[in-house]
Amino acid sequence: MTKFDYLHYDPWPSAQTLLEALERSTLITLTVISELSSGQELVALSPNLNPPHWEFGHLIWFHEFWVHRQGIPSNPSFLSDSDALFNSSEIFHDDRWQAKLPSINVLKNYLSDVVERSYAILQSGSLTPEQAYFMQLALFHQDMHNEAFAYMWQSLAYEWPIEQCLGSIPEQKDNLDPYYLNIPESQLQLGSVPNTGFIFDNEKWQHEVVVPLFSISSHAVNNGQYLEFLEAHRDSDAHPLVSPPSHLRQKEGKWYERSFHRWLAMDLQAPVRHISALEAERYCDWRGLRLPSEKELAVLMQSPPANWRHSYLWEWTSSVFVPFEGFTPDPYRDYSAPWFDGKHRVLKGWSVYTPAYLRRPQFRNFYLPSRSDPFCGFRTCLP
Repeated sequence: MTKFDYLHYDPWPSAQTLLEALERSTLITLTVISELSSGQELVALSPNLNPPHWEFGHLIWFHEFWVHRQGIPSNPSFLSDSDALFNSSEIFHDDRWQAKLPSINVLKNYLSDVVERSYAILQSGSLTPEQAYFMQLALFHQDMHNEAFAYMWQSLAYEWPIEQCLGSIPEQKDNLDPYYLNIPESQLQLGSVPNTGFIFDNEKWQHEVVVPLFSISSHAVNNGQYLEFLEAHRDSDAHPLVSPPSHLRQKEGKWYERSFHRWLAMDLQAPVRHISALEAERYCDWRGLRLPSEKELAVLMQSPPANWRHSYLWEWTSSVFVPFEGFTPDPYRDYSAPWFDGKHRVLKGWSVYTPAYLRRPQFRNFYLPSRSDPFCGFRTCLP
């Protein structure tokens, strides 16, 4: 297709649907930022985090830049110096800690200016294809940063301030015992096609691939299984060969798991989370197993749900994040292309902090395999 691929991401949601989604996402953003205690916005420099107030300003800037400035830097911003401060493609990660940010009240007013103008567009009830695309791009970008706030708060052991259905895993009366599903050789339609709703550019375009016979676990690896791995690699309490993740600890013979600011008794049957791909591979090597590929996990996630259980986590694959043949970037060129570096790894699925409309089998998430801070886990395949 052409550089105007994004105009073919219809059918477009109604303006009312987008309005309600944007109001809900903005309420989450404001609640999270507003409930920070004084000083909690000052976080230590970390390669996996952003300063919370910088991240807040960035998601507002992104919305304004694409929806109200048409992606044109010469179109003026509602906030002085916003491009220099909040364009993530221009300000290096470590420099975000040194940036002289506006006060939180100025940033909240900036958010109000931006979203109120978007609300007015949506309340008009009539959107052009360009408006519908960029409104969704801004909304989904904000949703992703709301999820990033959740795993940042988890990393920092901050209290998560939102009581919402996204924040808890539904209790499952699971009568399905874990087992390995034997998936026969199949043909998979990998990726997305035009005119099936909004997609991200790394999903372009759908193509048929042959997936050889494989066997994959019906359940993700759980806490109890991962503890067996940790115990097997404990040389001594002082010098374990494999260290427990920071959100797990043992006290007086019992294991506990930290959920934001609270330590809770570990549920041994719950999927283990906050495990990097590198540690997942060490676990697989110990068990004589392997991680699934992107294609294999896609086959599973498009199969009847009665045969397997979702982990309510992003799940690691063994596949490097690469473009599909014929890839072209969409207007936000830095969404995917810079990360086709041979280092990032594909994850599939979703977490409990992912809105329902982003929980799509075609969605491709990606992180460095050393990352464990997102809400991620893994399942295994027989070798």
